[in-house]
Amino acid sequence: MTIFSKIINGDIPSYKIAESEMFYAFLDIFPLQKGHTLIVPKIEVDKIFDVPDTFLNDLLLFAKPIAKAIEKSFPCNRVGMVTVGLEVPHAHLHLIPINAAADMEFSRPKLSLTTDEFKAVQALIVSNL
Repeated sequence: MTIFSKIINGDIPSYKIAESEMFYAFLDIFPLQKGHTLIVPKIEVDKIFDVPDTFLNDLLLFAKPIAKAIEKSFPCNRVGMVTVGLEVPHAHLHLIPINAAADMEFSRPKLSLTTDEFKAVQALIVSNL
């Protein structure tokens, strides 16, 4: 069982943004920017293009209102979207508020937020959904 499955099952706490039958969205605890959110299918598949077509078809539709809420919550030019998938063997999508392409460079140092800061980010995004 991947760490993401444990988060989906509630075995590991998360800062949940949204959930459906097929997907779970939560704040990345090692964010590149405030508002950095992960969207994970509720099935364990390692690579994004091995995810069943029904999930791929619905992934962007699930992500769209979340991206719009992130955009309303944080000053940014847009919400960037990337699938890297090397750090956890469970397909997932990163939504990151960005002003420049460099804002999505995973080699950059990650932000260190307090629990209260994470809760504030979570509440802000959820309130804009």
